[in-house]
Amino acid sequence: MRVTKTDDELAKQLWALGDVVRLRLLALLPQTAECCEGMNVSQLAEKLEMSQPTVSHHLRILRQAGIIESTKQCRDVYYYVNVEEAQMVLDSLSSAFLEKA
Repeated sequence: MRVTKTDDELAKQLWALGDVVRLRLLALLPQTAECCEGMNVSQLAEKLEMSQPTVSHHLRILRQAGIIESTKQCRDVYYYVNVEEAQMVLDSLSSAFLEKA
């Protein structure tokens, strides 16, 4: 049996995903924390053609929701998708709809 999220946890994560900028960030981020695989806020801001503070704001929301993680290397923080958490969101959402079928 798969572990599902509480309604509050799922709602928080779906809210975090409900923004076009955050969806674009997820599309850019790698799914691994391997050395030099992640992207830092400067790289992301450049790719999105947005300011660093704006990108940092969206990264914070995704990180607080557990959808992304970060690792610090020297002075830079690199971000990547938390694949296990993202899969749990999908599984929980799927379960919520399939239970009614």
